[in-house]
Amino acid sequence: MNRMKLFSISLLSVSALVLASAVYAVDTASLPSSAKRGELVLTEKGASLAPIIVFKDAPNFTRKAADDLAAYIEKVSGVKPKVIEGLPDPMPERAIWVGFQPKLKELFPKTDFDFKNPEEILIACDGKNLAIVGRDRWDPQHMVEKAYWPPFPKINGWQQEYGTVNAVYTFLQDYLEVRWLWPGEIGEDIIKKEKIAFAPFEYRYRPRIRSRWTILWDTAIGDPRGGISLDWSRLQRMLLDSSNLMYLGFPSGHWSPVRKGEDFLKTHPEYYALQPDGTRGTWPTYGVKLCKSNPALWDEWLREVEEQLKEDPTRTMFNGAVNDNTLGGFCVCSNCIAWDVPEAEPRLLLWKGFSQEHVALSDRQTRFANQLARKLRARYPDKEYYVLMDGYGTSLPGPLKNKPDDNVIVMHASTWFAEMNDKDSKSPLGTTYSREFADWAAAGAKNLWWRPNMNGNGGKDFGLPDVPLGRFMQSLRHAVKNNCTGICLSVFDHSWPTQGPLYYLMAQLAWNPDQDGYKILDDYYRRGYGPAAGQVKAYWTLMEKTRNRKVDGNLAYWKAWDDAVLKRAAGLLDEADAVLVKEPEIYRKRMENVRFGLDFTRLMVETMELKEQYAASQKLDGKIAGRLRENMKKLTGMLTAKPSQYMGLSASVARGWLDPDKL
Repeated sequence: MNRMKLFSISLLSVSALVLASAVYAVDTASLPSSAKRGELVLTEKGASLAPIIVFKDAPNFTRKAADDLAAYIEKVSGVKPKVIEGLPDPMPERAIWVGFQPKLKELFPKTDFDFKNPEEILIACDGKNLAIVGRDRWDPQHMVEKAYWPPFPKINGWQQEYGTVNAVYTFLQDYLEVRWLWPGEIGEDIIKKEKIAFAPFEYRYRPRIRSRWTILWDTAIGDPRGGISLDWSRLQRMLLDSSNLMYLGFPSGHWSPVRKGEDFLKTHPEYYALQPDGTRGTWPTYGVKLCKSNPALWDEWLREVEEQLKEDPTRTMFNGAVNDNTLGGFCVCSNCIAWDVPEAEPRLLLWKGFSQEHVALSDRQTRFANQLARKLRARYPDKEYYVLMDGYGTSLPGPLKNKPDDNVIVMHASTWFAEMNDKDSKSPLGTTYSREFADWAAAGAKNLWWRPNMNGNGGKDFGLPDVPLGRFMQSLRHAVKNNCTGICLSVFDHSWPTQGPLYYLMAQLAWNPDQDGYKILDDYYRRGYGPAAGQVKAYWTLMEKTRNRKVDGNLAYWKAWDDAVLKRAAGLLDEADAVLVKEPEIYRKRMENVRFGLDFTRLMVETMELKEQYAASQKLDGKIAGRLRENMKKLTGMLTAKPSQYMGLSASVARGWLDPDKL
């Protein structure tokens, strides 16, 4: 995990949010005079004393990070340093070095710049120079890459690792104390400083969660649907990770019957699952299954990998996941059945026209992934390549006899996000989803990805304040304890005014799950709302308790967010507004967003209740219909009124709930 050299912790002031292993140098007034004599001064009295030097021909995102660094130094100090590309001549007396250059080994002779860990970052100051670097990997011949969805623009500056970029944003947050509380200008919080200076220090860190970009919908690199949340995701060190699913999509499998113009069901029916009626690959039409014990299939898979690598040699992950529709059509040939473990937990499986109880297929799926992983390693012994498989549907329970190989990633797709005690509805033993996740780790899986198919019981799909802050912390701790190296949520639709604190918390903990989540939230409230932090914290605590009460009691929405709760919530916001009357305008603008979220919640809950009444009305009450139509128009207007608030709803929910013509 973290490795760093402490020169003297007494020389530095420590941020309220820092881990025990992370040292912050921010307030030079508190430093001893000896430290001040050896400190590096970046800006003072309106003068920039150290330019930013970025290595020559730096990739796009690295150059962007260097420009961002200069811009935020100006926002903090009022003066913008010059950005120089390549080694300057003559050399400046002081400098900020962004990204590794050989010169750094001369300037920092005792510092190790040979990064041995993925995404490792290093921020070091020797009193004369500041190095902000990280492990960067890219292929100069493949820097322009296709976007996640084909219609979107290509990505210019594609890398396999962006250590330097994430080091810059770590420096901005942890050392210059910049905060990005939510997207847009009013979400940015800056602390002005007359002087930026640092005593010598060295800080290293490597994130253990290497897949982070799928925490919010539509925030893949190059996905324009992410809007202003895309920049926020980059600044939060989520967007540019090192285990990227862009090529693989989500757990929906890897082979369709027709591939590259060839109908494999006709030319190679033996690749597909034998059905009880003697046919192969005929059912289901969506989610056709494979005969995974067939060695010829493994060879065909490897040939496809070779083709993919010819097209793009930067790929590191290859799909070995089961096709979606995870209960239907699995192979019943004797060899595949022999891969199953008789002692495994029973599961109901489906075939055309009938269903039958069978054992869980976790061992079968693991054995198949291992076969592919071993072929991959034998073919490319010097490469760090991975096979992705699912713990999904019939393979949610951990395997009993087959340990996933080290180069197998298991994406565990359950319905567990915040409720640790939620039981797997398909488990006859009443096993919880969180227990199943832990069972995969106990079986030896070293690379588990947490991919909840999160239900909407808390109202997230309707833009309600679905903010299980404490329960999320508990779930993430459990996941990380059990070898979680990736988070793939993609179930939140950017409803910032009603769910914003949860998004911020998720982003911060995804980068460093060892942090204290409650301290992160306290900092969020303090930096976002100043003197009204207490009232805003009480408001979100009320929203969290109400959400949990609804989920735990399986209540209708209007019985949880009832008049008493909404009145108390409005009262807390009134108190906050009163405190902020003479405070800086930025706090009041932020409060407008929170108020917007409460108004939306009130109107949505009322609309839900009216819909229920309307559906139950035998006479299709015209009065209720009129109120419903009016509410739907208001809600639609709120969703599109202010893009800066980015109040998102999934398209399916919006179509179903906000279309007056469907009454």
